[in-house]
Amino acid sequence: MPHPVTESYVSPAPGVRLWTERRGAPDAPPLLLVMGAGASGIGWPEPLVDALAERHHVIRYDHRDTGRSTAAYDAHPYRLADLAGDLLAVLDGLGVGRAHAVGLSLGGMLLQMALADHPERFLSATLMGTCALSERPYVAPDGTVTAAGDLPSIAPQVLELWARPVEDHGLEAELDRRVEHWRVLGGSRLPFDAAYFRDLERAVIAHTGSYAASTAHARADDSGMLRTDALARNEVPTLVIAAPEEPVFPPPHPQHIAHVVGNARLVEIPGMGHALPPAVHGPLAEAVLQHTAGAAAGVTPS
Repeated sequence: MPHPVTESYVSPAPGVRLWTERRGAPDAPPLLLVMGAGASGIGWPEPLVDALAERHHVIRYDHRDTGRSTAAYDAHPYRLADLAGDLLAVLDGLGVGRAHAVGLSLGGMLLQMALADHPERFLSATLMGTCALSERPYVAPDGTVTAAGDLPSIAPQVLELWARPVEDHGLEAELDRRVEHWRVLGGSRLPFDAAYFRDLERAVIAHTGSYAASTAHARADDSGMLRTDALARNEVPTLVIAAPEEPVFPPPHPQHIAHVVGNARLVEIPGMGHALPPAVHGPLAEAVLQHTAGAAAGVTPS
């Protein structure tokens, strides 16, 4: 049976509307999905959302300047930190007091900020494809200490791709560009399914109503995001997904997060990179559902 789906809008600020979607039983524990920079909520794959909706009332939404949400930046510039407030505004607008939450990439940073500033709003947190918003060093199992600023940077092939100008050569050319982007982000260990990602991006474009790529999040002020001390004091059960093929925040970034965020533990998804191909949907859903169930029961799974 398909899960019931409800779409609506919430307003985090005057003149700004955020598209939201809810899926699954309304009385199931809420689970908020927070996407990465420049990415619509439709970027969360349907099979993954459906798997999570077996046990949760899953909420996904479009950031400002993505999808069906307000294109706000040019008229009213905002900081990336303001997008963490949007996360809470989505919960408020939908009448959700506390929720489990999953954040990917920038979404993982937004979730860390919200978790640090308003821990009472979260039942659990899952972070993946992101970096710690902490200045505390990483201490490896062998005792080696690495300053946060000295952890590995973005892979050169990703930086080269991001440096290319995005020009309008029509829909199919834009789809080609996005598929190539996912190929680089996915790493080399899992088979790459170009048709899958092309279909995913067609769905994103159909949802958005345009194939123009927004640069708003890349231009937004990234100051005021660190939460070093508050994250160290965190008591909300937190799962960190380690992706061995991650090219944006390569290992040991996940290990660093688990080291500097209180009450955090690490689970590795074999072969995973910065993308969400079909091969990771099952293991990722299993890891998240085990984590949320353990948090609800007051137990931290090993």
